Amino acid sequence: MMKFDWSTMAKRVFLSLPAALILLTALGGCGFKTLPVAPQAVVPVPITDLRYELSEKGVSLYWNYPIETVTGEDILEIDSFVLYRAVVPADSYCDTCPIPFGKPIVLPGGALPGEGRKTATYEATLLRPGNLYFFKVRSKRGWLAESADSNLVSFIWQIPPTAPTDLTAEVKDSAISLSWQPVTIHIDGTLISELVKYQVSRSVGGAPFENIGEPVADRNFVDTAVTNSRKYFYRVQAVAVYDKGTVGGGLSESVEATPVDQTAPGPPTGVKAVRTASSVKIFWNPVQEKDLKGYRVYRRLPGNSAPVMVSEVSVPYTLYEDRSAPANATRLFYSVSSIDRSDPPNESISSPEVMIKM
Repeated sequence: MMKFDWSTMAKRVFLSLPAALILLTALGGCGFKTLPVAPQAVVPVPITDLRYELSEKGVSLYWNYPIETVTGEDILEIDSFVLYRAVVPADSYCDTCPIPFGKPIVLPGGALPGEGRKTATYEATLLRPGNLYFFKVRSKRGWLAESADSNLVSFIWQIPPTAPTDLTAEVKDSAISLSWQPVTIHIDGTLISELVKYQVSRSVGGAPFENIGEPVADRNFVDTAVTNSRKYFYRVQAVAVYDKGTVGGGLSESVEATPVDQTAPGPPTGVKAVRTASSVKIFWNPVQEKDLKGYRVYRRLPGNSAPVMVSEVSVPYTLYEDRSAPANATRLFYSVSSIDRSDPPNESISSPEVMIKM
C-alpha cells in the first residue's frame, strides 16, 4: 500500500498560495471587481413619452418603443421593458420624500416595424381609492443594456364617476355642437361632492379617438376644427377633480356627425345683357369662392312676378347665350346667381335684374 506523504502536500499548498494571491491581485487590477458594463452603442435612449389614460376600470399606460441607442445607432428589437410602480397614500404624500417604487414588473418587448413607431401598453386594475400612483419604465436590449428611467407619470385614484348620458350632436356649418346630461354619482352609487369636468374625444372617419383640448366644466362643447362633409365620431368622459389630481370615469356612448356647408357663395356682379340677331348674350364677373360650382341664369317676362331658371353654367365660364327667348316679348329681364359644390348646392341671392329690349 502506498503511503501518503502529508508533509510533501503541505509544502506544495504553501508554495502555491503566493501564486494564487498574485493572480487575484492581477484580476482585480484588470477591471473585474464589478460586473462588466454594456457598451453605449447598444443601450437604448430613455423613453420620454410615457403617458396614461384613466377609466372606471383603472389605468392604461402607453409609450413608444425607442428606435435608437444613446449613440444614435438604429434599434431593430427591444428584448423587454421594466416597469416600476409606487403606491403612496394621498394624505401622507411628501413632495420632497423619495418615491418608494416596488419590485419591477418585466414586460415582453419585440421587433420594431420597418416604418413608423410601435407602441407598448400596460393596464393596471384593482387600484385602491385614496392613493397616489407613480410609474416609470425602462427598456432593455439584453442582460446589461438597460436604458435610463423614462419620464415619470403620476395620478390620484378615487372611486370614478359614472359615464355621461344622452350625448347628442347638432350639425352646423363647419362646426358640430355637442351636449350631454350632468354626472352626479360615482360608479358605486354614492353622490359626487367634488368638481366634475368633461373630456371630449373625437375620431375622424373611424380612426382612434383622441382628446380635444382640456376637460371642460360645461355640459356642451362646440367643435369648430372640422371639415364639411367629413364624418366624425365623439364621446365624452366624466373627470372628477381633486386637490392632487383628477380621476377619469366612464365613457359615454359615441355619436356620429357630419358637418355640412350651409353658407352660400356671394352673388355675381356686373351682369350685362346684349341682344344679337338670333339670341341674347348674358355675361357677368366671376365669383371668387373656393367651392364655387357655377352659376344659374334666370329670365323673367314682363308681367311675371317670379323669374324662371333657363340654364346652369359651370365654372370657369361666365357667359350664357339665350337662344330660346320668346319672339313676341318686347322686353326681357335677366338675373344670375352662384352655387357651390355642396349636395344639394347652396345658392346665393340673385343679382339685380338687367333689362333688354327685343
